[in-house]
Amino acid sequence: MADDFGYLNARVRARRGTLLKESFFQEALDLSFPDFLRLLSESAYGQDLAGQGLSEVDRAIAQAQARLVGDLPRLVTGEAREAVRFLLLRQDLANLQALLRAKATGRPFEEVPLLPGTIKEELWRQAYEAQDLAGMAQVLSVPGHPLARALRAVLRETQDPARVEALLAKRFFEDVAKGAKVLEEPALRDYLSLEVDAENLRTAFKLMGQEANPEALFIRGGRFVDRLRFARLLEGDYAALDELSGTPLAGLSGVRELKELERRLRCLLLKEARKGTADPLGAGLVLAYVKEREWEAMRLRLLARRAYFGLPKELVEEEVTCA
Repeated sequence: MADDFGYLNARVRARRGTLLKESFFQEALDLSFPDFLRLLSESAYGQDLAGQGLSEVDRAIAQAQARLVGDLPRLVTGEAREAVRFLLLRQDLANLQALLRAKATGRPFEEVPLLPGTIKEELWRQAYEAQDLAGMAQVLSVPGHPLARALRAVLRETQDPARVEALLAKRFFEDVAKGAKVLEEPALRDYLSLEVDAENLRTAFKLMGQEANPEALFIRGGRFVDRLRFARLLEGDYAALDELSGTPLAGLSGVRELKELERRLRCLLLKEARKGTADPLGAGLVLAYVKEREWEAMRLRLLARRAYFGLPKELVEEEVTCA
């Protein structure tokens, strides 16, 4: 087993060759569901496709992602493994936040788009089926996952869903992810800082206009969104967002709704992660790959639903496209 990025990146470079081309997504926008299945079966997802329904497509996407991303930590040791493990822990945070939203809204577990992380799907299911949020934390504590400790601590402060999500992100980036910060990996460190900015912006939009203590919610470690700007946004001062020209967040100017913020952040973060392809000897390449697979899975799920329900492509076209 290799302990450096050279071996890992050689494997990642080969897997990047199986990423779906942009032409796949353009073609899929106009396809019927049977034709979408045919196209998908001819891709890297084909070997995991074992049926003709929407649930089988979701299953194929999840299995392929686990096969192509979830095994990366087992390929290497040392700092390379730590870097990959952090990226998958970040996916765990996104999964936990998605499960919390699903439980709050009654969305079935099967419709939660889980990302490949360090926790297996069955454990997520058990967490989802727990009687309450404290029970969810207890399930996650079985494998000793750091997010279990974070969730327990957050639940002692609040039960409000939006605040639980925000405080989980704060504890993740300020505590769980601190190990990634000591790695001498500039691409990963810079991207991590931008993720912190993104989380602060999401929290500001979700809690805008509500009574909230900025100091309690603000995540330290970002580059362009400081506590003052965060507090201004919480109060509804959109000018704080429009003042980010000249930074990687400049594309957020004019955003006034959470949905649009999420869409633009998704594309902006993907663009920044892809800069890692110029880092063949460090963590940048695997960072780019993990985020590209994440974007690929999201697009496939949306396109499968458009085709299955016979929806006009205009309903999803903007959501599956990054300029």
